[in-house]
Amino acid sequence: MYRKIIALLLILALCVPFAALATEDEEDVSIADVLGTIGDDPAATDGTADAVVPQAEASVPVDPAAPVYELDGSILLKLTFTGDFTIGDNLQSSGKSIFERELEKQKGDLNFPFRNFKEIMENDDLTVLNFEGTLTTAGRNKNKLDNQFLFRADPAYAGVMPSNGVECVSLENNHVLDMGEDGLAETKKTLTDAGVKYYSETEPLIFTLKGVKMGMLAYQTFDQYDRLFTQVPQDVKALKEQGCELVIVSFHWGAELDYYPNANQQKMGKMTIDAGADLVVGHHSHRINPIELYNGKYIVYSLGNFSFAGNNKPNDMSTFVFQIKFRVKDGVAQDDGFIIIPSRISSNTAYNDFIPTPYTKQENIDSVLNVLKRNGQKLAGPVAEYPLAWPDES
Repeated sequence: MYRKIIALLLILALCVPFAALATEDEEDVSIADVLGTIGDDPAATDGTADAVVPQAEASVPVDPAAPVYELDGSILLKLTFTGDFTIGDNLQSSGKSIFERELEKQKGDLNFPFRNFKEIMENDDLTVLNFEGTLTTAGRNKNKLDNQFLFRADPAYAGVMPSNGVECVSLENNHVLDMGEDGLAETKKTLTDAGVKYYSETEPLIFTLKGVKMGMLAYQTFDQYDRLFTQVPQDVKALKEQGCELVIVSFHWGAELDYYPNANQQKMGKMTIDAGADLVVGHHSHRINPIELYNGKYIVYSLGNFSFAGNNKPNDMSTFVFQIKFRVKDGVAQDDGFIIIPSRISSNTAYNDFIPTPYTKQENIDSVLNVLKRNGQKLAGPVAEYPLAWPDES
């Protein structure tokens, strides 16, 4: 046996120089890599013991609250925001809903709306949707029976969000009460049970992400501006006083189908920034609105739709997803750049299949950029450009 090992070592000694010349790899090679590792049993000296098989590393859960520092001592956060996310049924329509019919086409795969965004949403620190609807078994809100749309989804559908990188939703819009107070209560419990955070006016969200204490608020503005002009700044300041280093405020505001914000939206957005918010994001119009830079902070007036099961043939299916990086150091959050992802709310050009899809054709991308820039001319401080890629990414 020893003769065989010695012979093999001689052969290896002759071959190694040629291998090194061919690969220019100076890494040392252990004989154990060739012959196998002899077991720890001292009695097993003849090489016949079973080789030690490396064990797979145990999966260690990552604590999302644990600090993650950059070389300069700062903490870098990458956040993703989308517009309206509506799944399930419109109970005001007869027959099988357009969402359920599409779900059948997708062979019952509930994850289908995220097919083209899953990787993007998993490659960030936080993804936030505007959840416009309910997750409940409750019946219609009796006070809204005259409405054209009353949205309800099976509570079991909530799992599609965490399964596709969505950690948080804004829960302040004109459809959260479609199934009444009981429906809203069940929706909140369903989200919590699924591991999805939510925030609203009466329930601000405070949590720690990568060592940064964050605060989030959401509001509906319909016929509420007189009150909110006072309330929102107070609420933002309260979060700051509680030690929140990064404060984000969502507004469900404006008029449907509007491509730029009205005077009240612009006033409210600026007051929110003045009070200490680091970012304002909006939705409701089902149309994209421009982004304004105000006192070094961004006001994203409307993200349009994301996956919207309220209409299978909308006359404008363009949207965009907003991503921003914040660098937080010594309790101060600084903008570290943003990008948008111009998209269509459907993977199909003929009808809305509820699968948001990033645009790849330059003409479609340019169309989104042109709409944003043209309507940005109505703002005091529109952003000069809409970057499409991070400087350090190809």
